[in-house]
Amino acid sequence: MNKRQRNMLARIIISVIMTVALQFFDFTGWLRLSLYLAVYLIIGGDILKKAWKGIINGRVFDENFLMSVATVGAFALALYEKSGDYLEAIAVMLFYQIGEFFQSYAVGKSRRNIAALMDIRPDYANIETDGAIVKVDPDEVEVGQVIIVQPGEKIPIDGIVVSGESSLNTSALTGESLPREVHKDDEVISGSINLSGLLKIKTTKDFGDSTVSKILELVEDSASRKSKSENFIAKFARIYTPAVCYGALALAILPPLFLMLFKGAPFDFATFETWMYRALVFLVISCPCALVVSIPLSFFAGIGGASREGILVKGANILETLSKVKTVVFDKTGTLTQGVFEVNAFHDCNDRDINERKAKMLEYAAIAESSSSHPIGISLQRAYGHKVDRSRMTDLHEISGHGITAVIDDNPVAVGNEKLMRSLNIEPCHCHSAGTIVHIAINNVYEGHIVLGDVVKPTSKEAVANLYRSGVEKTVMLTGDTKAVAEQTAEELGIKEVYSQLLPADKVARLEALLNEAKEDGKVAFVGDGINDAPVLSRADLGIAMGAVGSDAAIEAADVVLMDDDPRKIGTAIRMSRKCLRIVWENIIMALGIKGLCLILGIFGIVNMWLAIFADVGVMVLAVLNAIRAMYAPR
Repeated sequence: MNKRQRNMLARIIISVIMTVALQFFDFTGWLRLSLYLAVYLIIGGDILKKAWKGIINGRVFDENFLMSVATVGAFALALYEKSGDYLEAIAVMLFYQIGEFFQSYAVGKSRRNIAALMDIRPDYANIETDGAIVKVDPDEVEVGQVIIVQPGEKIPIDGIVVSGESSLNTSALTGESLPREVHKDDEVISGSINLSGLLKIKTTKDFGDSTVSKILELVEDSASRKSKSENFIAKFARIYTPAVCYGALALAILPPLFLMLFKGAPFDFATFETWMYRALVFLVISCPCALVVSIPLSFFAGIGGASREGILVKGANILETLSKVKTVVFDKTGTLTQGVFEVNAFHDCNDRDINERKAKMLEYAAIAESSSSHPIGISLQRAYGHKVDRSRMTDLHEISGHGITAVIDDNPVAVGNEKLMRSLNIEPCHCHSAGTIVHIAINNVYEGHIVLGDVVKPTSKEAVANLYRSGVEKTVMLTGDTKAVAEQTAEELGIKEVYSQLLPADKVARLEALLNEAKEDGKVAFVGDGINDAPVLSRADLGIAMGAVGSDAAIEAADVVLMDDDPRKIGTAIRMSRKCLRIVWENIIMALGIKGLCLILGIFGIVNMWLAIFADVGVMVLAVLNAIRAMYAPR
């Protein structure tokens, strides 16, 4: 709760306490007026100030003006009638401020939740000063300055390698699990994790230009991205508010003039009194605050509730589009799969399982890969499951892009891809299984190959099923993987339509075709996580990025970000958006229906100020309470 909200809440509490206390004392005359006026100024002083500023700036007809005219008019009538009944004016302003507080708190909470989820900026950058490495704020690093990134650290700023060689974990940028080898003069992007060697990097951008900073700006600006419903209500209010002001003025003047001209009524204030009261009631009833407050609040509540579920929605217009999604298109690696490998099989040249040799193959492969931080090497060591005795290994050579050669127990061992085998004049056997293939030769004799597969996320199958239950009509997978791997994954997850071996440009072309096939009222969403997915995320009706390990470019291009990378959240987001839109229309129908009825009754004097308060503030409170329901995900 910020300072403004705390002040508003304090004024509401003080006004409620003072109003209740005044009911137990029988003050009269100017003392009663002064006490009630003090309560009124405490709760409504800021509204009067806003109304006055609006008049000065030429923006007269807004809810602040209506509230001010209605409540000041109620005070004036009570003074004229000498009734001492100032409670109506205070009640109108009090309930209006309660509604404003609900809106402000919900919007503020939504923004805080989103900002906290997106607080992913690096904590520091290393620079060398007098021979020592000093940690500084990334904002202090200038373009062209050299920073040092040690093994295990994240690259904080984009730049070019000026010294050192290393492997970078770029899964947060590309969605690919294989590390990227970098050398001098290679360009590196912030967010990559340095796995092995020490790197000196000359920065090419200010930290303020990083994608993370841009995302935070997008979050702050999310309020400006209004939905069609909000835009309609805003336009409606601009026409409606002046119309009802002129209508109230006509109600206060025309009937008394008619009575004086045609009925012989005396020309005095008493003739106008009844109709002025009805005009004030008319103003209170007609105030559009129930719509103006509750509709944006519904969307903010939906955005805030989604962020609490780990789903960042970048604007109310995005939430509205999300509710219309009928086709969901997935990337594979890092989106539906974990982007890590596990050992699936051991084969010989005939693709037969080789139980009698697989223990030795796995042991030698794990020892050879024991110095590697490559995901394949880590997966082989994990599959071996025993402590590796590195003293058994000598003469280790890692050949970039090929694999590893070493001498283990005095036996020459080669572990790698087909290129490595052929470079050693060993003919490898082609494997027909889907997955990554690691070939092994011992004593220059081909032993067989190990099949590793990308692990499907345990929630992916349930996520696809949830989408169909949420009203999605079609799911599609686009991937750069081989046809065999893509079709195997799609069949396992229940995705009926799959396109494989696609480059980023091919993905965009395929998405264009899906957009053309989509129904007019159905939107197409694309779910991805890597830099190569950014063009597709931007082109789709709705882009959804896997944010926890997703690339900065993908997060910036996307409209929705899943912060914990759980694909089940896509169905949750769709259900929340549809619930939010349903609440919006419930509030529109309720507010216009009740107000329309009460306006007609108010013209004929059937509705008094207390019923007018219900028709305005009561409906607003009901609408606000209904809007807050959008914060909670349907189960």
